[in-house]
Amino acid sequence: MKRIAQLYAQYKDVIAYLVFGGLTTLVNLVVFFMTASLWHWNYQIGTAVAWFVSVLFAYLTNRVWVFHSHFTTMRALGREIVSFFSVRALTLVMDEGIMWIGVSLLMQNEMLTKLVDQVVVVLANYFFSKWFVFRKTKAAAKN
Repeated sequence: MKRIAQLYAQYKDVIAYLVFGGLTTLVNLVVFFMTASLWHWNYQIGTAVAWFVSVLFAYLTNRVWVFHSHFTTMRALGREIVSFFSVRALTLVMDEGIMWIGVSLLMQNEMLTKLVDQVVVVLANYFFSKWFVFRKTKAAAKN
């Protein structure tokens, strides 16, 4: 039991990211399904709307439960939000590109392509968030 507690302590941020990343992916897939399948919007518009809703969800959960971000000023909060959405915009480009290749070029099912796409996007988002958005500064690491 002690070993499990040690492993959890060592990997709690990764575990939290996987849980909230899974929920973010679910949000993305549900919104995409609603826009593309139920409302019959173009899959690229559905992808963009799903991206925005899921990124908003991801920011709120990641800053609190994954990366434990604490800002001291509204300016710092604004900088963090802009940084998060800017970095995630890179994965929107990936998202749209994978969807275009899968649906328009390879003529694959939209939802199947979206599932494959989300695996790539979740991995990229984790590394971008860890390296660019919620990185620990030297001053924060000392505290």
